Amino acid sequence: MAYSPSHMSEEQFLCSICLEMFTDPVTTLCGHNFCKACISKYLDTIEQYQCPMCKEIFEERPKLMINTTLREVVDHFKRIIVRDRDDFHAGPGEVTCDVCTGRKHKALKSCLDCLTSYCKTHLQPHQIAPALKRHKLIYPVENLEDRICKTHKRPLELFCKTDQMCVCLFCTETVHNGHQTASLSQVFGERKAELGRTKNLVQQMIKKHVQKVKEVKHFIEVSKRDSELELANSNQVFTVLIQYVQRTQAAVEQMIGEKQRAVQIQAEGHVKELEQEITELQKKCSEMEQLTQIKDKLLLLQSSPSLGLPTSTKTGSVLSLTWERSTKNLNKDIGQLDKTVKGALSKLKEKWINVLERSEGDELKRMQQYAVDVTLDPDTAHPLIIVSGCGRIVRTGYFEQNHFYNQKRFTSRVAVLAKEGYSSGRFYYEVLVKGKTGWNVGVAKESIKRSGSVLYPKDGVWSVWLSFQTDYEACTEPHTTLSLKSKPEKLGVFVDYEGGQVSFYDVDTRSHIFSFTGCKFTEKLYPYLNPFDDYDGSNSAPMIMTPVNLTP
Repeated sequence: MAYSPSHMSEEQFLCSICLEMFTDPVTTLCGHNFCKACISKYLDTIEQYQCPMCKEIFEERPKLMINTTLREVVDHFKRIIVRDRDDFHAGPGEVTCDVCTGRKHKALKSCLDCLTSYCKTHLQPHQIAPALKRHKLIYPVENLEDRICKTHKRPLELFCKTDQMCVCLFCTETVHNGHQTASLSQVFGERKAELGRTKNLVQQMIKKHVQKVKEVKHFIEVSKRDSELELANSNQVFTVLIQYVQRTQAAVEQMIGEKQRAVQIQAEGHVKELEQEITELQKKCSEMEQLTQIKDKLLLLQSSPSLGLPTSTKTGSVLSLTWERSTKNLNKDIGQLDKTVKGALSKLKEKWINVLERSEGDELKRMQQYAVDVTLDPDTAHPLIIVSGCGRIVRTGYFEQNHFYNQKRFTSRVAVLAKEGYSSGRFYYEVLVKGKTGWNVGVAKESIKRSGSVLYPKDGVWSVWLSFQTDYEACTEPHTTLSLKSKPEKLGVFVDYEGGQVSFYDVDTRSHIFSFTGCKFTEKLYPYLNPFDDYDGSNSAPMIMTPVNLTP
């Protein structure tokens, strides 16, 4: 059942004893209502039971039963009162009335003439008094002083399209005289419409990017599956090859072992035969020794009819030559196998290295799509730096130039920044460093210190450098040594602002050099060049900003 507070008042639900709204209301026989606790306490204090309101006397103490219908009405009315009070009081983040004291009500309007916000009650004078009715009332806002012209102390009611700023009526007659102006409501409508169109375009871009992300993720999954399949196949091939080599190795080992055992048996038999001959020779030698002791000429001649040496049929030359020839043939075959396998593996490796290099080339091609036109800012150049009139060539001089001093100019590092900075999206530029023995290339944040040592990401610089003609390093902390196949003559620098990435490429070889990843950029980034000092003329070659060649 619904109850409308507009037809009821709080007085209708007050207990006449405690003067508060009913709590567990009960009704007496005479029809009056009280809080159960109040009437019970009252009846306990009197000798003759009677109604506190009409004084009607009861013969016995009334039985007090809670009036459930009345209790529901009272409870509902209490909730309505609390809700209505909450509707008037300001909540978190709501504009409050500047006139209210204590717990403030929320403001209904703000006055640009009074610079004050009013609740419904305190706004009434502006709705009644003729002078106040002419004041400019707007939807309640905070910081009303920001909506007043600092010069003329008048409300900012107009928008200057020429200077793209809010102005007051007096401004159009002075500083903005002759400018194209319009009311705030008109420009507001135009801007809302423009925002709507831009929002639609952004939503379309988001939709396309989401679809692109899906496609890229699908590509990653497919390439991952293909890579796993190729890896499994290559592992299987190499496993079979290794197993074959191992089996061949075992067979060769077995063959060599058997050959060695055969030779050993043959040699041992040969040794045994030689030992037998040695025994016979020793016996012969003993007999001859005995004959040498005979002094009787006739007896000696009769006892030794022949003095010829005994012949030996055993020799080790054939055995030795056979073993040596067999070993040489085996070593020759193994050497040929080694050469063949190494050649095949080298060709396989070279083939896939070329594939990877082509992949890096494709990566650089994607980066080059974000190419920007870079012009160097002479106002940031160190006094030793000479910037060409076109702003694309920079070199280090021997004497300081007659530059005027400004806070943007580098005073310690021989460096220069580009004129244009970037605070979102992606950009890419290329710089020629051919013929230089030292340089430093990368990007720097807008607030980079112009004096002192600034070199690392913590200082707001993400760069790589060449020092002492041959030392290539990424300026991490500590430095990261770069092992490059060739000496870069043209560098490509790619930045993904939201992705937190700065990458460097050798443009000529189309190979990746180094990447800073996981960076958190919070301000504009500018291309950063440092041509290094030229003490002896060896580093006099300029650094040149070159147009990006978008090869097909």
